[in-house]
Amino acid sequence: MLWLLPLTPIAAACVVAAAGRLRSRRALAAVGTTVVLLTLLIAAAAAAGGWSGAALWSRAIELRIGLSPLAQIVAVTLPAVALPIVAYASAHEPEFGLRRLIALLLAFVGAMELLVAAEDLLTLLIGWELVGACSWALIGHDWRDGQSPRAATHAFLVTRFGDLGLFIAAAAAFAGTGSFAYADLAALQGPLLGVFVLGIVAAACAKSAQLPFAFWLFRAMAGPTSVSALLHAAAMVAAGAYLLARLNPDLSRADWFGPTIVAIGAATALAGGLVAVLQSHAKKLLAASTSAHFGLMLIAAGAGHPAVAIAHLVTHAFFKALLFLASGVAGEAVGSYMLRNMALRQALPVTAGLTFAGTLALAGVPPLGGAWSKEAVAAAAADAGHAASAAVIVAGALSACYAFRFQWLAFGRRPEERKGDAEGGEDEHAGSDEQRARMTHPKIVEMPSATELTALGLLAAATIALSLLWLAPVESSFGRLLDSSFPHASPAEIAASLVAVALGIYTARVLNAAPTLLEHRAPAALAEWFALPTLLRSAVVRPATRLSRSLARFDDAVIDRLPEAPAAAFRLASRGMSRLDGAVVDRGVRAAAGLSLWLARSGTRFVEPATDGLPEGTAWLLGAAGGDARRAQTGLSHHYYALIAGGVLVMVLILIAAS
Repeated sequence: MLWLLPLTPIAAACVVAAAGRLRSRRALAAVGTTVVLLTLLIAAAAAAGGWSGAALWSRAIELRIGLSPLAQIVAVTLPAVALPIVAYASAHEPEFGLRRLIALLLAFVGAMELLVAAEDLLTLLIGWELVGACSWALIGHDWRDGQSPRAATHAFLVTRFGDLGLFIAAAAAFAGTGSFAYADLAALQGPLLGVFVLGIVAAACAKSAQLPFAFWLFRAMAGPTSVSALLHAAAMVAAGAYLLARLNPDLSRADWFGPTIVAIGAATALAGGLVAVLQSHAKKLLAASTSAHFGLMLIAAGAGHPAVAIAHLVTHAFFKALLFLASGVAGEAVGSYMLRNMALRQALPVTAGLTFAGTLALAGVPPLGGAWSKEAVAAAAADAGHAASAAVIVAGALSACYAFRFQWLAFGRRPEERKGDAEGGEDEHAGSDEQRARMTHPKIVEMPSATELTALGLLAAATIALSLLWLAPVESSFGRLLDSSFPHASPAEIAASLVAVALGIYTARVLNAAPTLLEHRAPAALAEWFALPTLLRSAVVRPATRLSRSLARFDDAVIDRLPEAPAAAFRLASRGMSRLDGAVVDRGVRAAAGLSLWLARSGTRFVEPATDGLPEGTAWLLGAAGGDARRAQTGLSHHYYALIAGGVLVMVLILIAAS
C-alpha cells in the first residue's frame, strides 16, 4: 500500500502532462491541489497504519519502503507544504507552460516522498535521482529566458558532483554487507564504514546547499517563485538534512562524523547568515537563509539529536514557503525582486501582515514555532561544545537581522509614506484595493489574486499553529511521534539567544536606515557568497578549462601523431614497394611476356613445320606404301605364288643367319 504514496503524484503528473486539453488555471489548480491533498491523506494514513512496501529487483536485491518515526513527520509535512504552493503556482505563474509546471511539481512531490520512504540505498538512489532531475527541469522551466537553462544546468552539475558520494556510499555498503538495506548497515565496519559515511556527507552537503556547495541555490533562483518555495521548504534541499538525520545512528559510528558535520553546519549557518544580511535581492536573501538554517539542522544532527534536526526542518518548511511566496507577490507587484523597489506595506497590507508571521518565525521570536525549534537546536549544540552553542546563538542574531531587514524593506513603508503620516496626509482609503495600491505605490504593476492570498494565509496559519510546540503536552506528543525527546536550553542560553535576536533586529533597523552601507564593493562581493563562485571560476573552472585546452593541443600535436607515425612509415614503405614493383616485378612480367612472344614466334617458324610435318609425312609414307602395296595386288595367282616363295626364302635366310 505504501507504494501509493510516491506513485500517486507521479502517475498524476504523467496524466497532467499528457492531457493537452487541461489548460485553464482553474482546472489545473483543481487537479493539482486534489492530487496533493490525496497524497497528504495517504501519508497520514500510512503513518498511522504503519504501511510498508517491497518490490523484488532481483534474487539478491529487494526495493523496500517504510515510514520510520522521522520519515512519518517529513512524509506528512511535504504535501502539507506543497498544497498551498501548487495552488499559488496555478494562480501566479504565467499561463505559458503552466500545465508542464504543475505536472513537474507533482512529480517533484512524488520523487521526494520516495526518497523519504526509502528503506534501502538503492530505493534512495532512485528517489534521489528523480528529485535532481525534477529540480533541473523546474529551475529551467522558463526555457525562453536563456539564463534559466544555464542556471538549471549549473545547479544540476554542482549537486550531481556531490551525488557521486551517494553512489560511492551505496557501493561501500554493498561491498561490506552484501546488501543495500538500512537495517544491514550496522554490520558495516572498518575502512568501508569511513567510505560510506564520507559519501553520505558529501551527497547531503551538496543537496542541502552547505559549504562549499552553498552558492548553487542562488542560481536556482532563476526558477519560478513556486519552484523556489517548494525547493527550499520541503523538497530537494531538505533531502540532505533528512538523510543525515535518518541514518544518524549508523553515521555516528564513525568518530569524525559528529565534529565534521557540526563544523560544516556552523560554518554554513554563519556564512549564510552574513550573506543574507548583505543581500539586496529578495529571493537570494531567502536562499542564503535556507543554507543557514539547514546548517542549524546539521549542527543538531552532528550533535546526536536527529529529532531536533527534523523538528527544525518541519517549522522551517512552513515559514520559508510563506516567505518565498510573499517575495513572489512583492516581486510581481513591482516587477523586480530588488528590495529597494518594494516597501509595499500600504499597497499590500494583507500580504504584509501574513508575511510578518513568517518573519517572526525566521527571526526566532517567541512564541513562534521557528523560535522553539531554534532553541532546541541551541540546546542540542551545547552537547557538541561551547563553540557550537555560540555559533547557533550568533546565527540566530543574523537570522533576526535579515528576517526583519526583509520584512521592513519588502513590506515596510516608503519614506514618502512616513513623511505623509508625520504631516497628517490626505485620506488614501477611498476607492478599490487596486486603486489605493496604485495611489500609494507608483511602481505597482500587478496585484495578488485571492488564490495567492489564500495560499499565503494557509502557510501563515500553519506557522502560527506551530507555536503550540512551546506547550509541554504538545512538545511531548511531538517527541513521541519522533520517538525521541527534546533537549532544553538553560536559562542563561535562552537569555543569550533572546539578546542576540534583539541585537539582530536592531542591526536590521540600522542597516535599513543607511542603505548606502551595503552598496560598496566589499559588501556586494560578500553578498555573493564571499565571491566563492568567482573564486571557484578563477581557481578551478578557468585552470581546468586551460588545462583541457592544453591537453587538446597536446593530443593534436603528440597523441594524434603516435598513430600517424606508423601510418607515415607504412606510406613510405608502400611507395618503396611500389617503386620496387615497378622496377623489378613489372619488368620481370614484361620480360616473361617478351620471352613468351619470342617462343611463340620461334614456334611459328620451327616447331609448327615440325609438328605439322610429322603427321603429314607419316600420312604421305602410308599413302605411298599403300600405293606400292596396291600395285602388288594384280589379281594374278602366279604373282601371289612368286611373292609367297620370295617370302619363304627370306625367312629361311633369316633363320640360317640367326643360327
